[in-house]
Amino acid sequence: MSKKPENIQDFLKNTELSPIDKLRTIMTLLRDPDQGCPWDLKQNFASIAPFAIEEAYEVVDAIEQQDMDELKNELGDLLLQVIFHAQMASEQNLFNFDDVVETVCNKMIRRHPHVFNKNTHDKPTMNSDSWEKIKATERADKDKSASGALSGIAKALPALTRAKKIQERAARTGFDWSDTAGPRAKIDEELDEVDNATDHENLIEEIGDVLFTVTTFARHHGIDAEQALKQANAKFESRFRHMEEIAKGDITPLPLAEKEALWQKAKYHEKSLKNK
Repeated sequence: MSKKPENIQDFLKNTELSPIDKLRTIMTLLRDPDQGCPWDLKQNFASIAPFAIEEAYEVVDAIEQQDMDELKNELGDLLLQVIFHAQMASEQNLFNFDDVVETVCNKMIRRHPHVFNKNTHDKPTMNSDSWEKIKATERADKDKSASGALSGIAKALPALTRAKKIQERAARTGFDWSDTAGPRAKIDEELDEVDNATDHENLIEEIGDVLFTVTTFARHHGIDAEQALKQANAKFESRFRHMEEIAKGDITPLPLAEKEALWQKAKYHEKSLKNK
């Protein structure tokens, strides 16, 4: 990276810096012990970790909205999180941004032998099984004590997404139902256990089992439970907002029967729009 400028005015006038080096220099300035930003200086890996998750979700949201201007903006925010973490690591002599880039370059080359391995005569094709075998080898090489089928699944993932990944890993060992009938019957079994829960903690456990089994049922139908729930959330939100539009304001004071009538009108409105 280019030498740190003595003041911000010099930095802003410098047109020789590449965009990524400008961003790296900005972060260096923000973390400067003498002239940096107090908020940025007091941050650490743990304190900004939630922002990385939030920015990743906002990237996904921009894609789903097909808003390319917003996607450009959100990708920048996500990149900033990478730069922020790399800057803090550099200050502690752990690693720097170039190390991050080098690591991911090596990883992509290693995981695409069908493209980069000149010694192979295979056609340039790749499937999910090959990809997962390479990742499993990497995990085993990195941590000999955590080389089981379920190792390396990030605990910070949304629960439904993590459930699906756990199930997929287990399924690769042959531990899975052969069709949709098994998980469908299991849903009824788990619901019975919810009804017979003995206390609050037991109820939490049994409802968790229901959600895990519903995720299995969705997976056997080729459906991502996380995505299905997102669509259900969006549908409920759309209907509820339409209820408020019909009522011309807050529906809280209305009797439950009137709220239900508004809900049915919202459902009818939604169906009429779909049938147009």
